[in-house]
Amino acid sequence: QVQLAESGGGLVQAGGSLTLSCVASERTITGAAMGWFRQAPGKEREFVAAMSRSGTATYYTDSVKGRFTISRVVTKNTWYLQMNSLKPEDTAVYYCAATSGSFTDSRSYEYWGQGTPVTVSA
Repeated sequence: QVQLAESGGGLVQAGGSLTLSCVASERTITGAAMGWFRQAPGKEREFVAAMSRSGTATYYTDSVKGRFTISRVVTKNTWYLQMNSLKPEDTAVYYCAATSGSFTDSRSYEYWGQGTPVTVSA
């Protein structure tokens, strides 16, 4: 079973940057699509960004387009979410997830990390 572990969350001022990492426990990176989700207190989980299995296609929710970038390093079994120009409304627990299905279908994600908190202060 694939295990995912996020890191890189923390406290940052508005306008700042953070890079989240997600390491997979085994070499499934080339066979899985990966996504990043977030859940703010009192809100439903939101699908933030994703990358196709081939790594050639990406998805971003409108609120993060132009600010967040998803990437991966296959040799390290690792995905990244580079977050720039952070806003207080980006505050949430961020989760990485993997799917053998469609990377744009948020319901298809089967494996989840434990989450890493991101707090953006005004």
